[in-house]
Amino acid sequence: MLHFLFLLLSLNFIHPTTSKSTIEPCSNSDTCSSLLGYSLYTDLKVSEVASLFETDPITLLTTNAIDISYPDVENHILPAKLFLKVPVKCSCVDGIFKSAFVHYKTRPSDTLSLIADTIYGSLVSADQIKEGNPNAVGPDPSVLNVGTNLWIPLPCTCFNGTDNNLPAIYMSYVVRPVDTLAGLAARYSTTLTDLMNVNALSGPSIKEGDILSIPLSACASSFSRAASDYALSVANGSYAITAGHCVQCSCGPGNRNLYCTPASLAVSCSSMQCKNSNLMLGNVTVQQTGGGCNVTSCNYGGLINGTIITTLSSSLQPRCPGPQQFPPLVAPPTSVGPDLMFAPAPSPSESGGAPMNGPHSSVVPQSGSVIAFPPSGGPSGSSSSACLLDPFASFPIAVFLYLSMKYAISLPL
Repeated sequence: MLHFLFLLLSLNFIHPTTSKSTIEPCSNSDTCSSLLGYSLYTDLKVSEVASLFETDPITLLTTNAIDISYPDVENHILPAKLFLKVPVKCSCVDGIFKSAFVHYKTRPSDTLSLIADTIYGSLVSADQIKEGNPNAVGPDPSVLNVGTNLWIPLPCTCFNGTDNNLPAIYMSYVVRPVDTLAGLAARYSTTLTDLMNVNALSGPSIKEGDILSIPLSACASSFSRAASDYALSVANGSYAITAGHCVQCSCGPGNRNLYCTPASLAVSCSSMQCKNSNLMLGNVTVQQTGGGCNVTSCNYGGLINGTIITTLSSSLQPRCPGPQQFPPLVAPPTSVGPDLMFAPAPSPSESGGAPMNGPHSSVVPQSGSVIAFPPSGGPSGSSSSACLLDPFASFPIAVFLYLSMKYAISLPL
């Protein structure tokens, strides 16, 4: 009887569960900007996190509305468990959208499981890394040669850069033990229905380890295809650095219009003055008239052949606009509170937010994305599955078996 109880207890703790991820089929060379929800597995410099995902350190910081004016900010040490939105380029690879340009060079003691589950936070599985690197991984995946260059096929989605016909950028998010679909919908100001549609879910049930695609409201550019930063999209509540660190663009709060200004970094840049005017990039003039307000602005039109394109636009509006509002910036984080271990706090909604004179401010840390127009439906994705071990999936049964076994031991033989 004791052997039988031990067997049941063991089987209970290896009960398999299924982890799902959202995949988006593709059949061309289209790409898009996408995000990964990532929690640091240990203390890392900004440059080290950026290197893991082959992105620019300044881009990583501005995506999370972290103030880049701090000295030596690229070498600032970010604390373990900090949640970041990591920008990656999403490309069509073998008929499915994935990150095509993220690579990892193996170190001593690395295993595929360690790389997948720890270093990349379960955004990818060991089997997916093995399948994506058939010539680099030998028959024994637990043995890796030091210095091996591995492609890391991280999940991403594009869905044409829209959600319910409004600009959006999609974030791949690994479900945590505390998450519910309704909670995620509330956190990112979308709807339960939208998340279910985007992730092809038949119901609101989600499990730890599932990888969901979450639409974040965004400001989309309308640059020419000749621009090197064509299709630039910025999630609401954050910034983007472009044109060789010369231009900084922000999204919200208060509207869905991309607003670009000269960046504060000391770099050599081409002229940012609008032709036939004395206005510089980001400058706006207003003049009240009897018929309304004449608004003239100098706008960013993308980087073409190394030249910053500026365009002068004029319009007659019913009333003059107020001061430009910027997403609040945060100081480079040095510690992580419980509320930032799983996701960023929401930023001001698009319908409000305090006006600010410029993007460089010292505000209490608040980063994240908010959608002012909650979508009621969304693009349909598809799901893939992989087996995981969930030792606590049936914990109450395990406790019952343990107590039964303890009682059996106490009985006289």
